[in-house]
Amino acid sequence: MSKKVLLSGVKPTGRVHIANYFGAMKQFVDLANEYESYIFIADYHALNLIQDKKEMQKNIIDILLDYLAIGLDPQKVTLFKQSDISEHTELAWIFDTITTVPYLERAHAYKDAKAKNKEINVGTFNYPMLMAADILLYNPDVVPVGQDQKQHVEYARDTAEKFNRIFGETFKLPKEIIMKDRENIPGLDGRKMSKSYNNTIPLFASYEEIKKCVMSIVTDSSGGIPQNVYAIHKLIRGEDELKKIYEEKKGNYKELKELLIEDLEKFISPMRERREKFEQDMSNVLQILKDGRGKAKKVAEIKMEEIREKIGVKVY
Repeated sequence: MSKKVLLSGVKPTGRVHIANYFGAMKQFVDLANEYESYIFIADYHALNLIQDKKEMQKNIIDILLDYLAIGLDPQKVTLFKQSDISEHTELAWIFDTITTVPYLERAHAYKDAKAKNKEINVGTFNYPMLMAADILLYNPDVVPVGQDQKQHVEYARDTAEKFNRIFGETFKLPKEIIMKDRENIPGLDGRKMSKSYNNTIPLFASYEEIKKCVMSIVTDSSGGIPQNVYAIHKLIRGEDELKKIYEEKKGNYKELKELLIEDLEKFISPMRERREKFEQDMSNVLQILKDGRGKAKKVAEIKMEEIREKIGVKVY
């Protein structure tokens, strides 16, 4: 019996942080034995935000190193770059032709940009269709995402259903996997941890960075348990043990932060060291990406042939 298929990806838009890891990336490693996994670097999506050649190249390499350092095994996971597979943008255009403007206006990213009176490019408006193409091209059963990305999978499902109604059964309807207790990891200021808020703890932070980040976590003045510190701490240490410690040291924020610093260093340092080793062997690292391109391309080509046949553009 063949394995079910998993697909997900991350935009290369800067340093990944611990909320990225616990919200989605960790699942890639945990589920690699259970599923046939496709993990892609969403560089075309990043183009909406990053329009500098050197920055884009650096971010692509960085995210590739990140994936490998968290323990993704290229023998078990097909790791590839979105822009290497032209079928993604081809299928996105086909989806554009069956999608209405009002439907796309419901997308969170568009509504958020509009509410902030930002100038909105076509890529931002249209990204749900490229996202749907990213997903549906590989016929995945499941897509691991953070809670704030759930709508992406809903758009993919809606688009698959509409295409199937118009052109006949073609796409599987994927389901999202969300780690329920990891939906809203607080950042240093108490808001949701996010690059856009500049309140993150980098996943591969140095000891000094960890120390600086943790000591700046906002705490209240009640003298009780510092909830923001505890919420981060429980990601890396069992809650039964942690509750006792926090009760015993209630009100001692400095000591609790110092304990979190040490636990984060123990958690991060092995991954940081693995990343440094991969960085010293970039020719092999890039070969992993090239090999992934070959595997993903074969799957995408077969699916696109079926799609072209269904929509009637294949005449020879």
